[in-house]
Formats: sequence, structure tokens, C-alpha cells
Amino acid sequence: MRLISSSRYHATFEFGDLQVISLRDGYIDMPPTRLRDEDGCSIEELPATVPLIGGNLRLAVNAFFVTDGTRSLLIDTGASDNWHDPTMGLIYDALDEAGIDRARITDVAITHNHEDHVSGLIAPDGSEAFPKLERVWIGAGDTSVFTGRLEPVRDRVVPVAEKIAVNDWTIAIPTPGHTPGHTVYDIESSTGHLLVWGDTVHVPTLQFDQPEVSWEFDGNQSQARAARAALLERLTRPSHFVAGAHLDSPGIARVAPSGAGYALEYLAPPIG
Repeated sequence: MRLISSSRYHATFEFGDLQVISLRDGYIDMPPTRLRDEDGCSIEELPATVPLIGGNLRLAVNAFFVTDGTRSLLIDTGASDNWHDPTMGLIYDALDEAGIDRARITDVAITHNHEDHVSGLIAPDGSEAFPKLERVWIGAGDTSVFTGRLEPVRDRVVPVAEKIAVNDWTIAIPTPGHTPGHTVYDIESSTGHLLVWGDTVHVPTLQFDQPEVSWEFDGNQSQARAARAALLERLTRPSHFVAGAHLDSPGIARVAPSGAGYALEYLAPPIG
């Protein structure tokens, strides 16, 4: 995995015979009381290594575009204008900056049904953001989100109930816990694997070192904790990389064992 270029809203990586483009949708600020210990209680004191901005945790929000030059897959879509915050909804600017024509995107994969991941299917003006959209892959437990604003794309939803191939180089892997349908996408190139996850980790400065720490909005915290543990262990294999929705933008890194937890090594400096 090699960084090719980086700009304000996107970063492009060469990944064997594939190209991976990280797309920045923005950031959200959350109170540190969202973090939970193994008993489900708020964590009273954070390590000094966890930065706070105005007393809040700042979570990057990323999406990822992968292409082999012929076929492509967009994983997650950002918040559009559904977050009602000017720090969000930048994915359309990111796509433009990266030279990606939205009209050519036929397949979108969603990690889970929360609004900062799925809302970008509909543009702020109410139109479909991807006019040639043919398939929306999402965990079977999360398909109920396709009502109201998202109703127009409901007929193209492909529920993921078990491990399944999305295309020749992508496998959808159910990882329930954060939501019932939370799904990770394993991208396999000629040189390795890239696991693209949504809300497996919210606070990278804490949850790699202490993976037992969970998040208030994990629907099933013990299940989310177990999924995170399994994925982190998998990422220690040779030629494995992670792309995370809430890792510091552009959000692509290596993972290695470190003490009782793991160490994260970003492949590119932050762009936000």
C-alpha cells in the first residue's frame, strides 16, 4: 500500500492492482462520556494521549472508493446535509477533488445504517447522489433505514446476511455489535488485504491500546467488543491494512501487537 497523492479532501493510494481513494466527509465532535468500560460505565479519566478539543473527542468521518480501473466500489457515503453541521457532508467535494464522476458509480457498500455513513446516498437537494446506482450492499439487520429520505434507493438494496462476494476483489463480512447489520468489507489486491470498517473503532488514540473500551451507541457492547478483538487480531497478519471511517483522515493504517493492545501506524499524515 503506497500513498500516491494527498489533497484537502482526499488521498489516493496504490494497492497492488487496485487504487484506493480515501474521501473526507468531515468530522464530528462527541463528549468523552460516550466511551464505556467493560461494565458499561462512562470512563471517568482519559489518558493524556487522547486529545480533546473544547472538551470533546473529534471523530474524523471517512468514506473509501476502490477501483481496478474498470469496476469500482464506494464504501460509505457520509452524512450529506442530514447532520445539520457545516463540518460534515463534504464527500461530494471530495469526489470532485479526486476526479471521480458520481454518475459512474453503480455499486455502494454501507458499513452500517447510521446517518454519517448512509445519508450521502441522497444529495442535499433531495436527488439521488449516484444517478446510475444499481446496488446498495448493507447488512441484513440494518435494511430498515431505507424509508423516508432514503426510500428512493430501497429497490436496489442487497441485504448481506452472511459472508458474500460483492465483486471479484471484495468480500462482505458481517460483524454485528455496533448495529445488528454492521459489516466489514475485505478488499483483496495482488499485494494484500484491506479491511474497510465503519464503527469498529471510534477513538483510535484509545481503542487500539485498550480495545476493551466500547462506545455508548454500540447496540450490543459485548458483541461489538468481540468483533473488534477478532478484527484487530486479523489485522496483525502480514500484508493486512485497515481503512477506518473514524480513523484520522485519510484513515488507512497498519496494525501491530503492542503490549496488551495494538499499535496503529498511519500510512499518510492527517489531511484535516
